[in-house]
Amino acid sequence: MCKINNINIRLAIPQDYEKIWDIFHSVIKTGDTYVFDPETPKQHLNKYWVADYIHTYVAEINGNILGTYILKPNQVDLGSHIANGSYMVHPEAHGKAIGKTMCEHSLKEAQILGFNAIQFNSVVSTNMPAIHLWKKYGFSVIGTIPDGFNHSKLGYVDTLIMYKKL
Repeated sequence: MCKINNINIRLAIPQDYEKIWDIFHSVIKTGDTYVFDPETPKQHLNKYWVADYIHTYVAEINGNILGTYILKPNQVDLGSHIANGSYMVHPEAHGKAIGKTMCEHSLKEAQILGFNAIQFNSVVSTNMPAIHLWKKYGFSVIGTIPDGFNHSKLGYVDTLIMYKKL
């Protein structure tokens, strides 16, 4: 467990999965930041967020899980030295520095896990809070995928590939 900014970050355990699902579902149901179908069934959490090859973490304040993030190899085998990360904060917990704290933690944790870099494959171009945060922590946009995301309100918008060498 690691405590930063009064936020505890630790590896998730099976007893956390219900709260992780609550965060996951709350974030994806809007259809504006993640590629997951807003109607994704709960049983898919096992393959998208808590599979055996995924390092899943939770962020908690006073024992309440308010955020979660994952690190996993971006590719298999010869591409597995680069991590892929995804971060979610419960909508009711925005503004509490949870995303910032998870980012700080993940940069250290990725190195401990042996990754040389972190890459985000699909940052929605309209998700300005995430883009601003990732840039603040040294991530660069290394590519743009035109119309890479079907936004629930705006239709097709670009996605960004962002990268940081560790």
